[in-house]
Amino acid sequence: MWIVNSITQVGPPAQGQVVVAASHGGLIAGAIAAALKLRAVVFNDAGGGKDGAGMASLTPLARMGMAACTVSRRSACIGDGEHMWEHGVVSHVNALAQACGVSVGMACADAAQRLQEAPLPHGQPFTWSEGRYLLNSEQPVQVWGCDSVTLVQPDDANRVLVIASHAALHAGPASALPVPAAAAFFHDAGSWGEAQGLSRLPVLAERGVPAAAVHHQSARIGDARSMYADGVLSFCNAPARALGWRAGQSVQEAVAELPQMHEALCV
Repeated sequence: MWIVNSITQVGPPAQGQVVVAASHGGLIAGAIAAALKLRAVVFNDAGGGKDGAGMASLTPLARMGMAACTVSRRSACIGDGEHMWEHGVVSHVNALAQACGVSVGMACADAAQRLQEAPLPHGQPFTWSEGRYLLNSEQPVQVWGCDSVTLVQPDDANRVLVIASHAALHAGPASALPVPAAAAFFHDAGSWGEAQGLSRLPVLAERGVPAAAVHHQSARIGDARSMYADGVLSFCNAPARALGWRAGQSVQEAVAELPQMHEALCV
């Protein structure tokens, strides 16, 4: 049994094991679990969100023969595996998990124990490619989108970044953002306060980086283009509020309100 803050923290030794991962249960996370050939996986549902993106991997995982379920974001913090293990309540199950006796309302720890009896996957792992996108080159500073924070590159320093990962730290303050961005947007993953899954925002505030979270019902988690096209802000840190950013504002409106920056920052 593995209990981790992020599915990205799991490696080949987990093959054939049950993993409780406090990542969202979207297609990106599911594809990582599939590639690792886990026995079964438990994710956080990230509040469900637009188009059910927070648990979208459950069906394709079932097709390849992997039992999977999610716990409710309201029951356990995203990005915190131990909190999920201790407090998580199952919210969605695929057919294979259900066959193991996992049901909605069950405690995460009980579900994970039942998933120890799941059959090993028998089909080809499904795949899903993460992407990086130049979303807007007309701003004083380029706006780039990353489906996951793992795709942020050194060249993204001083850019505006729209990152479709959740806004919770998963490995301490250093994991908030690997570059000094001009501004950053993350997905709120069903959060309901800065102490509940938005811990990147105050860390970035200490660095002077304007940062905001996008409401989970407005845009798909794991999809930076959805966040930029349709995202609506739900929470803003202090530097962002100083720029006039506010809940209910669209991501594109917030980007348009960024002050003109020195030409040297344009990349």
